[in-house]
Amino acid sequence: MNFLITNIPVFQASKFNYNLVLLISLFLFSSCEKVIDLDLKKAEPVIVIEGSISDQIENQLVRISKTIPFTESNTFNGFKGANVTVIAPGGMPINFTEVSPGLYRSQRYKGTPGQTYKLEVLADGKLYTASSTMPLPVIPDSVGFKKLSFFGNANIYPTVYYKDPSGVQNQYRYLLKINTKLQADIVFEDRFNNGNAVSDLINYDGDEIKSGDIITIEMQSIDRNVFKYYFAISQIGGNGGPPVAPANPDSNISNGALGIFSAHTKSTISIVLK
Repeated sequence: MNFLITNIPVFQASKFNYNLVLLISLFLFSSCEKVIDLDLKKAEPVIVIEGSISDQIENQLVRISKTIPFTESNTFNGFKGANVTVIAPGGMPINFTEVSPGLYRSQRYKGTPGQTYKLEVLADGKLYTASSTMPLPVIPDSVGFKKLSFFGNANIYPTVYYKDPSGVQNQYRYLLKINTKLQADIVFEDRFNNGNAVSDLINYDGDEIKSGDIITIEMQSIDRNVFKYYFAISQIGGNGGPPVAPANPDSNISNGALGIFSAHTKSTISIVLK
């Protein structure tokens, strides 16, 4: 596996400009101060389903939970006692067993690219369904590292290099871990680089990468609905621009459930930065 480090200065702000922006911001906030009382009403809990089928021989997972009130701590509210099945091509059922509250696991199974998989979840007397078509795999060629400077502070960011297939709409999801800690979950599409040699820089706000760190990148090829779901989440969080108004991202799961079901291919690369 080849990798390299390049230096790219991004932006250097002058002290005068910084002080001017700070002065204007203080003026605006001081002149527009207003107390707003929020009416946070309790909503009925909603089922949240997050499941996947990959092209690797592994235990496939489905997580089921219920939303919690805004005023309570943000913990995983696992839903117990659901019946979970994935219908493979040809009608073969893949049964999932509950291994802990809200976590359901299959036997070791490998999905097939190009095939459509259907998820069925029976919970609280309601049937929730979703389907996802597994794209053909795109394998990364190599991983590099770029040193970017923001306001004088330089950080190192991983970059994945690969050849995007021509004539096919492709979407990608990256999970970045640094020393086993998840630091980024980001998606890309090939709208402007279809069929080209591509380098996707994985931006993140976590711990700075340093010599000796273990960097693990999981690259997934995902279908269009899965891309739109994770892209909406990134927009809500402000990735790639200002945050947008909070709203539930479009789910591919029926009957009013939140979450996503994804059939995807994946490749995993681990590198120790020297």
